[in-house]
Amino acid sequence: MRIETLKPPWICATICSRLMAIIAVFALSTGYFGEGLADTAGTSSAAVSTVVTADIQAGIERHIEEQVRLGNGYLCLMFKDRELRLKLVKVHTEYLANLGSSRHFACVDLADVSGDVYDVDFFLTGEPGSMTVTETTVHKINGQPYYAWEQKKDKTWHRIPLERAAESHFGVIRGRDSFEFKYWAKLPELKAPARMWIPLPETDRFQSVEIISLHITGEKRIVYDKENVNRVLILDLAPEDSGKTIDIRFAVRRSEKAAYTAPKPGESDLEPDKLVPITTEIRTTARKVVDGKKEDLVRARALYDHVIDRMRYIKTGEGWGKGDAVYACSVRTGNCTDYHAYFISLARSVGIPARFAIGAAIPSDRNDGGISGYHCWVEFYADGKWWPVDISEADKYTSLSTYYFGHHPANRFEFSRNRDLEVDPLPASGPINFLAYPILEVEGKPVKADVVFSFKRTAQP
Repeated sequence: MRIETLKPPWICATICSRLMAIIAVFALSTGYFGEGLADTAGTSSAAVSTVVTADIQAGIERHIEEQVRLGNGYLCLMFKDRELRLKLVKVHTEYLANLGSSRHFACVDLADVSGDVYDVDFFLTGEPGSMTVTETTVHKINGQPYYAWEQKKDKTWHRIPLERAAESHFGVIRGRDSFEFKYWAKLPELKAPARMWIPLPETDRFQSVEIISLHITGEKRIVYDKENVNRVLILDLAPEDSGKTIDIRFAVRRSEKAAYTAPKPGESDLEPDKLVPITTEIRTTARKVVDGKKEDLVRARALYDHVIDRMRYIKTGEGWGKGDAVYACSVRTGNCTDYHAYFISLARSVGIPARFAIGAAIPSDRNDGGISGYHCWVEFYADGKWWPVDISEADKYTSLSTYYFGHHPANRFEFSRNRDLEVDPLPASGPINFLAYPILEVEGKPVKADVVFSFKRTAQP
């Protein structure tokens, strides 16, 4: 059974001045399941103030660098009676944490020579400059977990077998959810005039959105895209805005989404997008998958299952993360954008309208803290209704594959819809592929800004 592993509630130190000390997590991960281990958020600041996120990241990177040197270019790790030969892909800064008493945690993506990507948890002890790794635990392979976490009433965290896990352990909140969402970005050094495009989510049938605060810099204007679906904040910036931050806070109330009636699809729901074309190979594949199936709902389910069977959730190499249907069809790996681009292209190629949306998945295992990044999903039209699906999550959570064909949980926040967004003014690169992270251009050239998403739940689900 393939179900996503939920991480313990690590608090992202890049956005929070306080660090949550969770000694219980260290204890359970190293095998010490002593009674009375609890969340020690009240630990005195003196016990944790000497270590920050950058120290933990530097400590784990030094460890990996040394292990790679000893392993002739690879970090070697025994797992299930075989030796993995791994290379560093990413240290997840949103999952770095100070656990108190010189104990620290890092979540790291490592790629094996086989092409598989392992999510590995490292536990460290020591002070800045002299940290030692004491425990290494494989959480996932290609996004698929080996166990889940459960928090007890005394605030301690325990590992539980997948067969004992419930929906609430794997990111699903049914009914309703309410939270404050923080969209934060820091501008790099700007040596010339610049422009930034930021999504401004709006209220719709399934989410109520209120802007609590808007702290920005530069000259602002709010525009809508050509289809009048997406609201976009545009900032005109100057060199004096270098290093300044964008801080937008939203109050969000969200409802679980199931199949719903709405206006019939438009032409754009059947037409190709720049990175979601309808190629001969994709059309041929789709026709084979739906051969003999007459009802669009049945055909869509066949395409949904095909994407799950064909794709692997791997974020390595070049080309992933752009929502490129041809890349997904050929390479058969990628992230949520690639999974859903492939599905949309398949569906449209056999006459099933489909559309894209992107935003953030709000953690269900904790009530505040950092969010690892954007998440996207899709809807298709059949039997007079729009059907929400989430194929990349269904691939991780095999036991929830039926749920994700026809549902999006309440703990979501939608930023924008559709692909190839046209606004005035446009980026120099042309229509916007999709809009989640801000787009920043300096004299027409793309530049990256540091971005952090975080949340605080305002009502218990």
